[in-house]
Amino acid sequence: MSKNSFLKGAFILGVAGIIVKIMGAFFRIPLGNIITSEGMGYYQTAYPIYVFLLAISSSGFPTAISKLVSERLALGDKKGAHKVFRVSFIVLILTGIISSTILFLGSNYIVTKLIKNEKAYYAMVAIAPALLFVPIMAAFRGYFQGKQEMMPTAISQIIEQFGRVVIGIYLAILFLGKGKEYAAAGASFGATAGAMLGSIFMAFMYLKNKSKIKNELKLESNFKEESSFKILNRLLSIAIPITIGSSIMPIMNMIDVSIVMRRLQEAGFTYEQANSLYGQLTGMAATLINLPQVLTVALAVSLVPVISHSLTINDLNSAKRDIKIATKAALIIGLPAAFGLASLSGPIMKLLYPNEPASAGQILFYLSMGVIFISLIQTFTGILQGMGKAHIPVINLVIGSILKIALTYTLTAIPSLNVKGAAIGTVVAYMVASVLNLYYIKKHLNIKFGFVEFVIKPFIAVILMSISAILSYKVFILNFKNSISTLLAIAIASGVYFVTLLSVGAISEKELAYLPKGQKVIKILKKLKIFR
Repeated sequence: MSKNSFLKGAFILGVAGIIVKIMGAFFRIPLGNIITSEGMGYYQTAYPIYVFLLAISSSGFPTAISKLVSERLALGDKKGAHKVFRVSFIVLILTGIISSTILFLGSNYIVTKLIKNEKAYYAMVAIAPALLFVPIMAAFRGYFQGKQEMMPTAISQIIEQFGRVVIGIYLAILFLGKGKEYAAAGASFGATAGAMLGSIFMAFMYLKNKSKIKNELKLESNFKEESSFKILNRLLSIAIPITIGSSIMPIMNMIDVSIVMRRLQEAGFTYEQANSLYGQLTGMAATLINLPQVLTVALAVSLVPVISHSLTINDLNSAKRDIKIATKAALIIGLPAAFGLASLSGPIMKLLYPNEPASAGQILFYLSMGVIFISLIQTFTGILQGMGKAHIPVINLVIGSILKIALTYTLTAIPSLNVKGAAIGTVVAYMVASVLNLYYIKKHLNIKFGFVEFVIKPFIAVILMSISAILSYKVFILNFKNSISTLLAIAIASGVYFVTLLSVGAISEKELAYLPKGQKVIKILKKLKIFR
């Protein structure tokens, strides 16, 4: 993949992410019906601890490896890039062994002494080996991403999830007769099986290219000797801030639980009412807000090696161009998602959760604008990581989170706002963090974003989209049920957005060409007179 086609890499990872999300939904729904709430209790006791240990042991490494490999390749140092991979591989195997051993041997203590849910022991033991295989995948993924080859990562994600779903469901059914705790263990082993399959695929892809890699290393003339210890230090300097950053929001959300529940009850709501409102916020509205992240996370992952490559060879013009394209892509994804959710907040929540009260739609309305800033935060984070400033988005997210806690504490106690105050706090936190990230990027790269290009044109498209969504829903609801009316309104609004976006010139022909099959799309649009 060429350096200038990072959008293609983002597209590949985005499609894989959507497939993984769909498979994940098909896993949770039947699993809940098979092992019931009792079994899910055992499963959910083990899974969050696994995710926590996984984040500590390997979450920041793919990006760190990707950046360092990209830097070496930018200088023509393929041997140096491969050494980064070898050092990373050894480190990640060690962290995998340590973390999986801790969970495997400590499972009994965790379930009996800390959590006091003894029947979750089998699920915890079953998922422990996954902590060994996921870091191995992380090493391979980081190496290929550094070479700007996103297809191996995308395919491995699908294989990993496929193994998790199919084997997890099969084993849950197989062991159901022995008891819900064993069925939950079978479901948990799905994660281990998926990680094993994903690791095998990534190892296969590496071995497939081994002869080519060896030939490249033999012809190497730009090798710059760097000690393994120095490489490790550089890896950790990038990976640790990313790991800390990925832990901030989960920690803030845990704090959020106690604040929201307590303040709602202080505002006069019963425990049951407070719990219901909090469930609408986190279990329903927030789930929709997080869906577009599949695409923006893919964008961020693709950006890191590209920006790092450009800055390593002092190609500031390419770096600035790619940053502008990525920022525009984030806005093009985030703006319609935010305004669309806001315009049809009530109908959408009624479509998905027909038994919930109207307050669910109101909460979604208040939370919807957060999509814009989440999209920008993830994109800017990828840019800053590519710049070698992984600590900056962490600091800015901490600042935003502190503000979120203050606003949530204050606003949630206002009866008329109630849990919507927590939604406002979340949106403001993301807004502050994204603005601070943008300020840093502009300051250090002296980059300018045209107001008309980045604000006016996209806003014209989303405003017309919102108007069409609201009006078409009002027309359809006179003749159809809410579900059909909502889906038709979304379809019409999407078409209006796409056509308006092209008509006002929010996307240039050059930018569209970066996408897979971009030239074919341009030819079709020109024939339809949509694109000049």
